[in-house]
Amino acid sequence: MKPDLIPDFSKAAKAAMKRARVDAPQHSGKLIRMVGLTLEAQGIVAPSGAFCMVESPGGAPLEAEVVGFNDRTTYLMPFGEPVGIGPGAAVRVLSRAPTVRLGPALLGRVIDARGAPLDGKPAPECPDELSLRGLALNPLERGSIDQVLDVGVKAINGVLTIGRGQRIGLMAGSGVGKSVLMGMLTRYTKADVVVIGLIGERGREVNDFIKDSLGVEGLAKSVVVAAPANVSPVLRLRAANLTHLIAEYFRDRGLNVLMLVDSLTRVAHAQREIGLAVGEPPTAKGYPPSVFALLPNLIERAGVGRKGHGAITAIYTVLMENDDPSDPVVDIARASLDGQVMLSRSLADAAHYPAIDLAGSISRVMQSLVEPETLKAANRFRRLWTLYQQNEELIQVGAYESGSNADLDEAIAKRPQMEHFLRQDMHMGVEYAETLGALTDVMAA
Repeated sequence: MKPDLIPDFSKAAKAAMKRARVDAPQHSGKLIRMVGLTLEAQGIVAPSGAFCMVESPGGAPLEAEVVGFNDRTTYLMPFGEPVGIGPGAAVRVLSRAPTVRLGPALLGRVIDARGAPLDGKPAPECPDELSLRGLALNPLERGSIDQVLDVGVKAINGVLTIGRGQRIGLMAGSGVGKSVLMGMLTRYTKADVVVIGLIGERGREVNDFIKDSLGVEGLAKSVVVAAPANVSPVLRLRAANLTHLIAEYFRDRGLNVLMLVDSLTRVAHAQREIGLAVGEPPTAKGYPPSVFALLPNLIERAGVGRKGHGAITAIYTVLMENDDPSDPVVDIARASLDGQVMLSRSLADAAHYPAIDLAGSISRVMQSLVEPETLKAANRFRRLWTLYQQNEELIQVGAYESGSNADLDEAIAKRPQMEHFLRQDMHMGVEYAETLGALTDVMAA
């Protein structure tokens, strides 16, 4: 994609972003206390999200973000380890609203939460400075999800068909193939731009994902934002907002954007650390109320653009801790998203990949995207697969008597073909039209 082929950012959006960025007054306060990673300062007046610099004699300057206040005390959380910072350190407000520079030059680059390059190349030259919080869309101005998105994975294309602008959760416990499936979606989905947020995960996975999942060709049309687990929670949260802002930037140019966030759970953990540090009361599993406000707001930034102008198809990985489907983050994600793909540990243990559990998976817009015959075949496939799963123990021990249930007899007869349809090599993509043909063959057999 050539930068000169991308139309200018809308004038309305530029004006709104300009109004959101307010120059900070040049005055200083001083640090009075440090508890854990939270710094307390007095003498400055700054809103939540403001960008500050903490300077102490003999210590290196430290960047920090305002995360709360109490009367005349302002709470800050540093971007790095507060080594060398002592009482009375000067605190200067640099910017009252978090902004970042964006442009087509970001394509093919790997950046951190502040937009700085991680790939060893010069900083990308970006012409637009925009608010990190993005531009809210009137829900009545959004276009509808009316086009099938070919993701190259048979199980999703055929039985859990998703559309351009849909928000999907990829939900599973640890070690059941989330990263592998996400890599397949990255490589095989037909999208103009891919924006990937690797947030709160292991640092080594960043390089592995770029080399193994993206490759040179995939990276050329992608932007990777990385904030591994060892960075400050404010940087992890900033990386999540930056990932969404970059996706919005390209969507508002009329492009079809695929956004992958790995993982939404780590974003919730970052907000939990911040919330608890500033005194929010813990609720379910220690999550403060701000977590349950943050996640829906973040998810709503994805979707079809104004009047159908561009779309962000978002795929969020959600970690089910201890394989618990009632985890609070899983619950709020399920309620906010347009569907979910559940991964099964039992299928993964049986070397069935991708380990998609049809019984817990759903695409809430599939019925408005596909032809009635396709929807009927997909629903029939799901019913037979789930019926077999529910009666598998009886079948394995020989307790089921053939002829007792016609649907179960059909499920048993078609089980090998259904398994073959749902399994797929991670290095091979299957197009949507080919998937529909294979689905028809399985159900007609």
